[in-house]
Formats: sequence, structure tokens, C-alpha cells
Amino acid sequence: MKLVSTLAITAALAMTVATPAAADGHTDAAKDAETAPIPGPEEDPYIWLEEARSEEALAWVEEENKRTLAMLETDARFEDLKAEALAIFDSEDRIPYVSFRPDGLYNFWQDKQNPKGLLRRTTLESYQSEEPEWETVLDVDALAAAEGKEWVYKGSTCLPPKLEKCMIALSDGGEDATIMREFDMTTKTFVEGGFELAEKSQGGVQWLDEDTLFVGRDFGEGTLTDSEYPFTTRVWKRGTDIAEAKELFRGEPSDVWAGANLVRDNTGTIHATTAFRGISFHESEYFWLNPDYEWVKLDIPKKASPYGIVDGHMLMTTDEDWEVDGQTFPADSLIAMELEEWKKDPNAAAKTLVWAPGERQTKRGGAITAGALYVGLLDNVVGKVLKFNFVANDEGGAWTSEEVELPDNATVGIAASSDESEQIMFTVTDFLNPTTLYYTDGSSDPRVIKTSPAYFDPTGMDVEQHEATSKDGTKIPYFIVKPAGMELTGETATLMTGYGGFQIPRLPAYLGSTGKMWLEKGGAYVLANLRGGGEFGPMWHQTAIRENKQRTWDDFIAVGEDLVARGFTSPEHLGIQGGSQGGLLVGTAFTQRPDLFGAAIVQIPLFDMVRYHLIGRGASWIGEYGDPRIPEQRAWIDGYSPYQKIEEGVDYPMPFLWASTADDRTHPAHARKGAAKLKGLDQPYLYFEDTTGGHSGGVDNEQRAKLQALQFVYLMQRLMDEREGG
Repeated sequence: MKLVSTLAITAALAMTVATPAAADGHTDAAKDAETAPIPGPEEDPYIWLEEARSEEALAWVEEENKRTLAMLETDARFEDLKAEALAIFDSEDRIPYVSFRPDGLYNFWQDKQNPKGLLRRTTLESYQSEEPEWETVLDVDALAAAEGKEWVYKGSTCLPPKLEKCMIALSDGGEDATIMREFDMTTKTFVEGGFELAEKSQGGVQWLDEDTLFVGRDFGEGTLTDSEYPFTTRVWKRGTDIAEAKELFRGEPSDVWAGANLVRDNTGTIHATTAFRGISFHESEYFWLNPDYEWVKLDIPKKASPYGIVDGHMLMTTDEDWEVDGQTFPADSLIAMELEEWKKDPNAAAKTLVWAPGERQTKRGGAITAGALYVGLLDNVVGKVLKFNFVANDEGGAWTSEEVELPDNATVGIAASSDESEQIMFTVTDFLNPTTLYYTDGSSDPRVIKTSPAYFDPTGMDVEQHEATSKDGTKIPYFIVKPAGMELTGETATLMTGYGGFQIPRLPAYLGSTGKMWLEKGGAYVLANLRGGGEFGPMWHQTAIRENKQRTWDDFIAVGEDLVARGFTSPEHLGIQGGSQGGLLVGTAFTQRPDLFGAAIVQIPLFDMVRYHLIGRGASWIGEYGDPRIPEQRAWIDGYSPYQKIEEGVDYPMPFLWASTADDRTHPAHARKGAAKLKGLDQPYLYFEDTTGGHSGGVDNEQRAKLQALQFVYLMQRLMDEREGG
């Protein structure tokens, strides 16, 4: 089979491109089953707060912000805390993380002089010096000033292998939706008359060649899913109107998202065109464009996906057991198929195991260099990296692996890798020691080339790992960072955090501003490794989703109870904090066990789970939580949705809810409605909303420092200061 080229794609577009059949048995369950009623304005008096930028809603936000800032900014500690945070965020000697490109090492940098940031580059030799010489490629502050926009840089998509022609993504104010413009990295200018997607939208692009893009965007009515993501991909030729671009692939409106992809190796060579339909957040169907320009469904599990091309092999990964050709590949495995065989017929290609996890092991990120595959691992929440190669022999060959020489008992990550060589960088970190950056060109073990400065004094602090017993008997590990020799009197102000969702692990990492603003002030810090996360592989996640999501909340509560039982802290000194799914976690905790906590920071949260599928991009997470339109699934959600659980007459621990007006992912309505309901019931609360910042909070260091200071003042007032009645 010839490589899929520009000519092949153009020929395919001249034909009628078949739309893949719907997933076997896949229907919109909410339409096929009895529908549960969703609260409307008559049942929910605060639905008007779901209009992110209505005059009424923004006036409400303004009043709430005034009230909260009057309570927190006037605290004598606020300015000092903000200054401490800003000094850390603006630090000139923090590690400038980079990506490898043919023309140098690229970094995006924000500081006091460049709050919106600089895209810049340097050489490897200069980067390894104490003061690298940087060349500015794009000044986002200057661009924003010239165009009168609050531009936030959201990355670039470049044409392999030279990576000179790029589509730059920019967000106005930090929301996920972006515009995209063609940029030339050699001239450091936007291309006059080049590709431009001027209407902000979700989705992205891929370069087929220098004159052709694959585009997945909002193309108007009938091109976005119920989750507000694109489900069509078009091929756009230079010099033509985007409206004339031919459709290559189409999913279904009921998908979470869908699109087409080019399968490239590390040289940039295209080997195939594939497509996917995300039929839920955690399940996808994949398709291959065959030589007759027909989409062929790949016979792989719905929780499996392509991983990349290494040593002449196509790799796949799976989050569920895969039974095929008389073999069973366990969940979290890596599976290889000979590339040329795969290109002839992906479904018939013989499959070989590359790696399978041991007990309490899971993959965590990977990278492909010119000649090897590197895979990050968690082994009982301790980081490692394995290097894989395929070694040919008389019997055809075999996969070999070796552990990369990096420090033990730390969180290890892959920071950057080169497509052209064996150059690769790793990060090593833990709670108390600044992050260290390691580098190797493949000829020797990695060596230290950068170390983050110390932002707080860890003297007299230690780290312990314990286990709590959840409601169903499962052991839930957690870390506590505390003063060494701390007396177990229950009087230590303790901040507990976690996540427990979407197979995302929460791992030990240098505490930086938290160390300076909380640990140095005498507080303790707890990180809980909850089910629903990814600390121990796919099953650690899958055992706590949908009908079993309450297990995540039970785990978090169990850790809080264990902290109190051991004497580390007590309810009046125990605070909790989390964002997004973690905000939902905190919301469930303080509404289910208000007696267990003295403070609760609910950041950019999900909160109204009965209407979450209608707010922001909530419909995309039905695979994690369930569909409230279906009575059986609504029952799961009714059992914990924090917004509905807030009741009159309960002594809640005065939560601090905050959000961003520009957050178009979870949407500020969740936090707004939680605060409004508390207010309506005369319950104590604080609410703050940043008018920019998107889902990650502040868009520049000044905003981030302010948010940090507000939260730590709140925690100190609630957990450290003496309060009437405890």
C-alpha cells in the first residue's frame, strides 16, 4: 500500500465519503428510555445565573466580589501572601521548560514584564548555561496591545518535520474556544493572507502538507455534538474559502466528539489516515481509510486507542482486557503490530505484547524519540521510566525494556523529547525538594541540567504515607506533609486535597507556593489518592464512575476521618480544597459531612449535577457520571449532587466558592448557583469570580497570585484563627 498522500486525500474527496455506521447498539439512551424531568425555572430559581455574561448575572457577580474582597483583602496577611505568591510565579530562575524543535528549544514564558507571555527559543548549548540567550518568536503582550484583545496563548500546531509553518491558537480571556492564525517561525510573523480561523471555536487542525489542513471546528448548524465539540473534519486547501472545504469524516451528534487524524512517524511521514468517534468520554470507535477511500472500523475495544509508531511497529494501548487471536492483553497493556502489515489491513495484523502492568502499576505518559519508546510508570505511586526497543533476531525479533537511571522514591515525568534524535528530558520532584530537570542524548545516563529554586524552607517538615479504610473496606492511600515530631493533639491546621476522576492521578510534587504560604506558617498538607483517579491503573478509575461514583466521595471522607482519628487534626482545623472534578469532590464532602470540615474551597467546580449536561460542556462527561435524563442514572446523581443537597438549618463550614467568567468548560454557573442557594438559605459562604482566566484560573501571574492569597487568607481565618464557637 502506498502512503496516504495529498493526492490520495484529494482523490478521496472527489468521491462520496462514507459516514461510518453508528456504533453497534449505540443509541441516545436519553431519547430511548423514559425521561426524568430536569428542573426548569419554576423548580430552580437560580437558572438565570447560567447565562455567563448576562447583565443581571454579572451585576450579581460584582456584588459578590465586593463582599468577598472586603472580607479577605482587608486581612493584614493578604498583601504579604500575595507578594510571596507573585515572587514565586515571577521568579526569573524557575525552570523554563522546553520542547525540542529542529530550529531550537522552544519555551513559553510569563513574568512581571511579560504577563501574557513570550514564545521564545534558544539553542541546546545556551539552554544548559545558567543564563540562556533567548530569541523572542511571538510577544503575546505586544500582540494583545496592538489588537485590543486579552489574548491568551493556547499553543501551536506545526507542519512536520520542519515545524516552521504553524497555526497559533489564541483565546480571548482564557476560555477553551480559540481563533487560529498561520504563523511563520522563521520570519516570526503571522502569514499575510495565510490560513485563518477567525471565529472562536473548540476543535483544532492538522497539517496534511504546506497548503492543506484537516480542520475540526464549528462549521455551523449540525456540526457540533450535544457536548458542543466538533464531529466533522474537513480538508481545507490554501486560497479557498473554509466554507468550500470538503468533508472527510462525520461522526454523530450524540458523540462526545469525533474527527480524522493523520498517522505520522517521528520523521513526519504519513502512514495512514484514521478517524474516531468518542461515543462517551471514556469510549471511542476508530476507523481506517482504506486504499478504496472507504472508512473501515477497527476491531479493537472501545477503551483502546493508537499509541504511536516505534521501530517499524504500530502500537496500541487498552484500558480494558482485550481478547483477540487467542490472546488476552490485560488492561493498561501496550500492544504492537508490524507497521507494514498493519497498513495492509489493521484488523488482520498479528498482535504482540510489548508491556503489561504488574500489581499496582500503571502507565503515565510516554514519548517517542528517533529510535526508542519511553513510558512513564507509577509503581505504587512512585515514578519510574522504562525505555523500549524492538530488537530483530533470527526468529523475527522481540521487545526489550530497561529502566532509565533516575532517582528513586520520587515523582518522575517525561518533560520533552526529540523526534530527530535520542535527546530526552525528565523531571524529578517530590513534596519538599525543588523539581530537577534531567537530560540525555541517549549516549549515557541522564544528568541534571536545571534545578528549580527552593521557594520555602522545608526544615522541620516530613512526609508520611498512610492508608484510610473507605466505607466498603478498600484501603485508600494518602500522603501528609507536616511538621516533624508534630504532637497528635488534633490542633494542626490541615489542608486536604484530592481529585478522584477521569483516570487522572494526583502525585507528590514540589509544593512551591503552598509550602511558602501554608507549610511555613505551621499548616499541614494532605494529598489523597482516591478511586476514580489513575494512581493504580484503569480499574482504580472504572470502579468509581457512574453508579459507583459515591465511592470517590466515600474515599475522601474516609481520609478526613482517618486524619482526625490519628490526631493529626480535628474538624475545626481540617480544610478541603479541589478544582473542577475536585470541586465536585469538595462539594460532596462538605454537604455529606459538614461536621467533619472547618473550611471548604470549591474551585471552578461541577456542582449542579442534575443540570450539568446542559451547562458548559457537561454533556461530554456523561460517561463519568451518568445521564440525569434517565431515571435510573438520575437516582445515582440525586444521591450526591451538592447543589440539591444544600439544606436549610445545616451548619456548613462556610465554603469559599470561586470560578471564572471565561470558563467555558465547567462554566461559572455551577459555583454561582451554589453560592446563591446558600445565600437564599441564610447559610454562610464566600464567592469570588475572576472575569478572565478560563478553566485553569488566572491568565497571568498577578491574577494567579491574587487567587492564591485570597484562598490562603480564607484558610487561615477558618482553620488557624480562633473563632467564636470554635
